[in-house]
Amino acid sequence: MRNTSVQTLLASGLRILTAFSFLAPLMTRLVFGHAFYLTGRGKWMNFDNTVNFFSQLGIPFPDANAAFIASLEMIGGLLLIVGLGTRLVSGLLAATMVVALLTADRQGFVEALGSDLTGITPVVYLLALVWLVLYGAGRLSLDTILGRKIFQAQEKRMPPGNNHPLGVHST
Repeated sequence: MRNTSVQTLLASGLRILTAFSFLAPLMTRLVFGHAFYLTGRGKWMNFDNTVNFFSQLGIPFPDANAAFIASLEMIGGLLLIVGLGTRLVSGLLAATMVVALLTADRQGFVEALGSDLTGITPVVYLLALVWLVLYGAGRLSLDTILGRKIFQAQEKRMPPGNNHPLGVHST
């Protein structure tokens, strides 16, 4: 009888955790989306400084790259916040974090390789972005809402008897 109550308690706990699982991608998107929006906006507001910084780092075409990165961070941050194009945007922003590690944060990155990488902000951002690329936006996102709408529209267009989303017959 005691095992049954422990199992019931564990099952209830698991159901509660599952019910709140949408919070992990949502909070990740909100926090990192907001941070990227602010850094992108900051780059635009201090565009000359951004271009000079990119020039000092030896980044080719510093004007074009500064405009691209500022736009990607600002617009990408907003897209992360609402959960639209999350995997693609996270992948693009993750690529910018790799570039940041190899240029702007290179010294700190090399020094930290033998110790604690979590002290380097681009590493933390990179890990969160890779997680979003692999996991997706989560249930509370425009990606999920639009995905459902697209799936429903495709389902309506399929001939009767063939309701598999990939058109595969199960005979």
